[in-house]
Amino acid sequence: MKIAIGCDHGGYELKEKIKKYISEELHMEYDDLGTYNKERCDYPDYAFLVSHAVATKKCDFGIMIDGAGIGSSMMANKVPGVLAACANEIYTARNSRHHNGANVLTLGSMVVGEGVAKEIVKIFLTTKFEGERNIKRINSILDIEKRLLDCRRR
Repeated sequence: MKIAIGCDHGGYELKEKIKKYISEELHMEYDDLGTYNKERCDYPDYAFLVSHAVATKKCDFGIMIDGAGIGSSMMANKVPGVLAACANEIYTARNSRHHNGANVLTLGSMVVGEGVAKEIVKIFLTTKFEGERNIKRINSILDIEKRLLDCRRR
């Protein structure tokens, strides 16, 4: 399993810790898509890179870290095929995967500490999508997405 990971300047320190955790504790690969320092930058640029890597199947899942996690979630959900969830606590992380089939996790470095963030990442990456009754709902979301994209092409 390969994880796309990115951040803005506010999420840089937590991203570095999460990368190490993914590699050393979860034994998964990651692709660090930036930013690579604490210099001020804009989260939409990196949220797009992470989401695009997932949408094009270069990576199985994505993790994007900014100050609150909300802005990156909004950006990620603009990318066709991405189902992003802002999960700054464990219940939402589990539910977003189990019931909603989320493929991108966004986290707020100003909302969660390192320990909770690691637990959220672990739960997000290891929880299986249950499918069954929820697949109809996911397909509805993807169908609406497709119809909106078709309208834009006209």
